[in-house]
Amino acid sequence: MHEISDLLLDQELPSEHRSGFVAVVGKPNVGKSTLMNAWLGQKIAIVSEKPQTTRNRIRGILTRPDAQVIFMDTPGIHQPIHKLGEYMVEVATRTIPDADVILFTVDGSQMPTEEDRQVAELIQEKGKAPVVIGVNKIDLVPPDELPVRCEAYGNLVDSVALVPFSATRGDNRDQLLETIIAQLPFGPRYYPEDQVTDQMERTIVAELVREQILHHLYQEVPHAVAVLVNEFKERPGKNLIYISATIFVERESQKAIVIGEGGRMLKRIGRSAREEIERMLGTKVYLDLWVKVRKKWRKDEKELRRLGYALPKKARR
Repeated sequence: MHEISDLLLDQELPSEHRSGFVAVVGKPNVGKSTLMNAWLGQKIAIVSEKPQTTRNRIRGILTRPDAQVIFMDTPGIHQPIHKLGEYMVEVATRTIPDADVILFTVDGSQMPTEEDRQVAELIQEKGKAPVVIGVNKIDLVPPDELPVRCEAYGNLVDSVALVPFSATRGDNRDQLLETIIAQLPFGPRYYPEDQVTDQMERTIVAELVREQILHHLYQEVPHAVAVLVNEFKERPGKNLIYISATIFVERESQKAIVIGEGGRMLKRIGRSAREEIERMLGTKVYLDLWVKVRKKWRKDEKELRRLGYALPKKARR
């Protein structure tokens, strides 16, 4: 069951107010996080062109006079090759049965792949809620090919609606949102109207640092990176927050790449991350970054837990 505070129950809401949890699922790199950020009007989940950017379930909360939608952005479902990958797929899988609506997000710029079929099978097996198929990236699809691709995706899973859209350009984005809200049950609000996520600031900061590593580095290095915030302190009287974070990699060679010649790459990453963090926090930030090696951390369950990749007992709580 949903947990609601007495304070929220006392709020006066329209009789037809809708609310609920929406599982945003799909294979990697289909635009799930980009879509959620666009609906919320701010960055809650990091994005990059690299697959498997999202590693944890991230809640984004959209509150309107007539509805409160809690989006559960999930890691891309794929065939894992290490413990981290298994964790990511398990996070997404556990989210599916907890949803009031399942948003199956697909990449309309290509025909369905084996990974799309894997996601569809999980939805059919684990899902209990109505499914809406969102066919993203229609801005990259020739108009005469779109009906064929929509039909192919529509055949993957039983759904109540299929909406072609573009997360970046905005085509049909509002229509997709209204379609989702129409499937939510009538109910109260679960969060205060000014809350947009349940993530802690430290968690978001660590993700913003990792996002810049994804933007600045290539090949395997970004996927071998984890970030942990060690300190997050306000400096009294200075309108400044001091943040210390450690970037963990798996090999000494990766550490050298992250630091770069003369420390230049680490400075570039730090500068870009600091700008994003300042934008989020609305204040000046001093960001202190360190790089350490933890060998094969992606294959070690204890290391995964230490770095914040621990499955919740209940995906909804």
